[in-house]
Amino acid sequence: MTSTSSTAPQSTRRPTALVTGATAGLGAGFATSLARRGHDLVIVARDAERLERTAAQLRAAHGVQVEVLVADLADRAAVARVADRVADADRPVDVLVNNAGFGLKQRFRDGDLADHERMFDVLCRAVLVLSRAAAGAMVARGRGHVLNVGSVAGMVPGGGHYSAAKAYVIVLTETLAGELRGTGVGATVVAPGYVRTEFHSRSGMRSGGSSGLSSRVWLDIDEVVDAALDDMFAGRPVSVPTRRWKAVSALLDVAPRRLVSAVWNAAPSGARRRHPGTGG
Repeated sequence: MTSTSSTAPQSTRRPTALVTGATAGLGAGFATSLARRGHDLVIVARDAERLERTAAQLRAAHGVQVEVLVADLADRAAVARVADRVADADRPVDVLVNNAGFGLKQRFRDGDLADHERMFDVLCRAVLVLSRAAAGAMVARGRGHVLNVGSVAGMVPGGGHYSAAKAYVIVLTETLAGELRGTGVGATVVAPGYVRTEFHSRSGMRSGGSSGLSSRVWLDIDEVVDAALDDMFAGRPVSVPTRRWKAVSALLDVAPRRLVSAVWNAAPSGARRRHPGTGG
């Protein structure tokens, strides 16, 4: 399902951003901020009705063109369709935001294998395929940006499959940023801490108190999105929003991994079940 509109001339067209998981959480925040910054949009999610509603709101609020693309990123055929759109030379995507994701309330060793495979497909494989498609198309034009949503959880051994998936996203993006150096194309990974989104309401976790986490560690969507986009456009390969989480990430980078794992496992059970950065 796509909106119908004529293509503006190349010399006058607005830049276009494609955002996955764009109807909720960080994805909705990225779509709104990019529209506010003058980007037309391609928004991707599984729920067609919600996509159309989100597109109508964005058009009305910001006067931008919004194309909707219904896709379940756990489905390889659907990922291929999104990759084709990202790589379309006749309708260039100037910014790719790989945001779609989810968390699991399961241990790795005895959780449902199908759920873990779905997590891998959405959080890792889709990021791989779409980043590669975007990089190829953007390098050919000599411009563009890839923004992948990682998490501070990707720096934490012991954070389960989610941490492993986000570690993959962080390293993949840093690798891509190195390969793209000098091409006019950039790659950035944003690694936020705990983000207040509707995910918490659905999972029954409040932002603070009962979760075992101080309210001071929680981030608002706008501060994550604005920091990530500012760092992306500035060409920084890694973005960690806010000074307090920069300090946490710096500590995680130098602390012995056995110590980090021990501290994580000693945290209140509510904190352990909730993964930082699950905003999409």
